[in-house]
Amino acid sequence: MIKNLFILSFLILSITAFSQVDTGKKEKMGFYVNPSINAGLNLKKEPEIPNTTQYIQPERVRKFTYGITAVGGYNFLPNFALGTGLKYMYAEDNFHLMYWVIQPKVIFTPGDEAFYIDLNYGKQLNNSAVSNSEFWGARLGVQMSYSKRLSQEGGLFFEGHKLGGNNPFFLGLSYGITIFSNKNYTIEGID
Repeated sequence: MIKNLFILSFLILSITAFSQVDTGKKEKMGFYVNPSINAGLNLKKEPEIPNTTQYIQPERVRKFTYGITAVGGYNFLPNFALGTGLKYMYAEDNFHLMYWVIQPKVIFTPGDEAFYIDLNYGKQLNNSAVSNSEFWGARLGVQMSYSKRLSQEGGLFFEGHKLGGNNPFFLGLSYGITIFSNKNYTIEGID
């Protein structure tokens, strides 16, 4: 019985693998590189520090941040990709942070107008005003096809940071491009 099931499953697998009929399967990007820029605001309200001393008090993390991210990865399932890269972030004076980023990407409608969610985790690489900083975040956006191997994308990002004793939460906008290896991923690439 098990031998018959094995032979039957092998035949079905080989028929689907070697058939030349287009089943309307979703394409994958293959290898991709995704540079992006972002800017956002700190939503966490920090308590005011009363100045009851003659000494200089440390400032709170400012409200505005900006940065740049470069991630490279592979889209090995139609709806899932995994990437890693670097992220630079400016939070305030002397808070120039460089992170190593791990980024799983969930793609809901692969192809020309793909909706995606990036989940991000980053660990600080450099020494700045703080050390051993990390962040967790998500980015929701849309990829719009531009050419055979290029899409532009825009979206919202949410990031919670651990910056020493301060834990800001940023909400902002992101814009980037995605360069991918599969030229048939979008309608512009189909010959």
